[in-house]
Amino acid sequence: MGGYVPDYILDNEELSRMVDTSDEWIMSRVGIRTRHILKDPNLGSSYLGIKAVENLLANHPFDINSVDALICCTTTPDHLFPSTASKI
Repeated sequence: MGGYVPDYILDNEELSRMVDTSDEWIMSRVGIRTRHILKDPNLGSSYLGIKAVENLLANHPFDINSVDALICCTTTPDHLFPSTASKI
């Protein structure tokens, strides 16, 4: 299995300085303490998917041509068309 998360971590303390909220409020409602943020506005979900595939291939070498399908689910696509999976 491969995966990737961006290096930049936004925690609730930092987020509370950006918007009117607090760590306690966020934790009590959604239970999130930190989130990984892709800071480069020129990169998107397809970049994250490509990095995940690169990590998969680095850790579990196999013939990429043996893959029949790639499934990508996201609520933050790069564009409405073409699909993020086709860009990956």
